[in-house]
Amino acid sequence: MATHTTSPKVFITGASSGLGEALARHYAAQGAILGLVGRRGDKLADLAASLPHPHAVHCYALDVRDALALRAAADDFMARHGVPDIVIANAGISHGVNTEDAADLPHFASVMDTNWMAMVATFSPFVAPMRERKHGTLVGIGSVAGVRGLPGHGAYSASKAAAMTYLESLRVELRAAKVAVVTIAPGYIRTPMTDGNPFPMPFLMPSDKFARKAAAAIARRKRFVVLPWPMGVVACVMRCLPRWLYDMLFARAPRKPRLSERQAKNSAPANAGPPPNDPSTGPN
Repeated sequence: MATHTTSPKVFITGASSGLGEALARHYAAQGAILGLVGRRGDKLADLAASLPHPHAVHCYALDVRDALALRAAADDFMARHGVPDIVIANAGISHGVNTEDAADLPHFASVMDTNWMAMVATFSPFVAPMRERKHGTLVGIGSVAGVRGLPGHGAYSASKAAAMTYLESLRVELRAAKVAVVTIAPGYIRTPMTDGNPFPMPFLMPSDKFARKAAAAIARRKRFVVLPWPMGVVACVMRCLPRWLYDMLFARAPRKPRLSERQAKNSAPANAGPPPNDPSTGPN
């Protein structure tokens, strides 16, 4: 039976590291009741134990690509605490990819499934209860990388473009129900995912500062926000560039290393899987 409380209730995917962890810490400091989803149960447990009110944290260790497991977690959280005030679909991964290499096809699929389809699956259990209550905020994490297709980042750029377009559709669909849909498009934020980038990252923002700014935008139910704000200017310029100029400027842009390249750098055997706890190779 759901308990009634005045504390905000927040459900976050990808909570075991990076942006999700920073958001969890921010909301925990505000006294929120948290539902935290992550692939790594040990990391979730450590995070919960470090928060101000561990008894108000419920951890769900699962792969966000498992829609049935996600729904079960959502149902369990709502059975305990009722409909959350905020649901944040944050889980995401990034791989450098090469279309001509058939070995990268599974990486295209996993990035799309995690960054876009899992967002839909995260929101699905909560839409009807929020619509009925005429209250609630659904938050999706997009990316400035979804504004234009970045060379070598075809999977990530496509997944984030799909996510942001989906969020816009959902926002309009739920407008009459008074359910807010917030799109947050980060630029470069210091997380385990960006730590492996071998190229300059302008306007790099600490993850705790991102969490504060993102939470403020969520509280105001803003439709779309880019963080940090200078990357919003960059995104506008990128969007407005004519295709011929964009192609010329970005043809030599630095590229994220492919998974096979990262494995070789770490001296992993050729037939090995991803390095343990590599946050860039699986849902957070």
